[in-house]
Amino acid sequence: MSSIDLSKSSQPSIPGLSSPIPPASIPSTEQLRHKALLVHDRLCAVYGCPIPYFHSLDPLSELVSSLLSHRTRNADSGKAFKQLRQRFPTWEAVRDADTTEVQEAIAPCTWADQKAPRIQQVLRLITERRGELSLDFLADLSVVEARTWLEELPGVGPKTSAAVLCFSQLRRPALPVDSHHHRVAVRLGLIPETVAVGPSHALLEAQLPKDWTAQQVYDNHEVLMLHGQKCCYYRNPQCQRCTVLDLCPAGQARMQTS
Repeated sequence: MSSIDLSKSSQPSIPGLSSPIPPASIPSTEQLRHKALLVHDRLCAVYGCPIPYFHSLDPLSELVSSLLSHRTRNADSGKAFKQLRQRFPTWEAVRDADTTEVQEAIAPCTWADQKAPRIQQVLRLITERRGELSLDFLADLSVVEARTWLEELPGVGPKTSAAVLCFSQLRRPALPVDSHHHRVAVRLGLIPETVAVGPSHALLEAQLPKDWTAQQVYDNHEVLMLHGQKCCYYRNPQCQRCTVLDLCPAGQARMQTS
């Protein structure tokens, strides 16, 4: 078995970026916050906020779903999750099953041979630490405390902990950042290109108002992700039809040279 760290992702270069921003033009924290809100409002107008939650799982199910989604297309991880639930009636049954059976159930996702034992390990650890197989207790913790607890589990990084809190029935204001979200934020100059997806969570969340609801934080993730999927492509971004082009240093540089 190869030793691939499922909790971290490599940091590919992003096509379409201009040269590094000169120190004199680096925006202040307040300028970044103002810009983040402008971007949010404009993208919400395009993609329609509030955006309905795409599903409503209990937090433990959301954790398993997120672990399956690492480096996997949504359609494939969704199929793997559905097959896992169909094959095993409870998460206790998944925890105690033969690992080969779990691997067979989640075959549609990438690295099923590594994710099967990892998921079982996580389920066992939760049981040992809590005396039961449930994450409902996270509702009684602050967002910071809940994320710290989750990130002590193997394979759980900032994106997964935020997803559990934000996407599940807990509906907490924690900001997940996926590759699309990250790419758009880098091109807009909200974060430096040198900041990887993991560390970007804290920077991007700090730019949002502290009194935002879980729905508003969820909307922010969704609109930036959707913009990356529908306009700000990895290759050949459609800058000419971008609603935030005037806020985007990378897009402006690209338009000038095209």
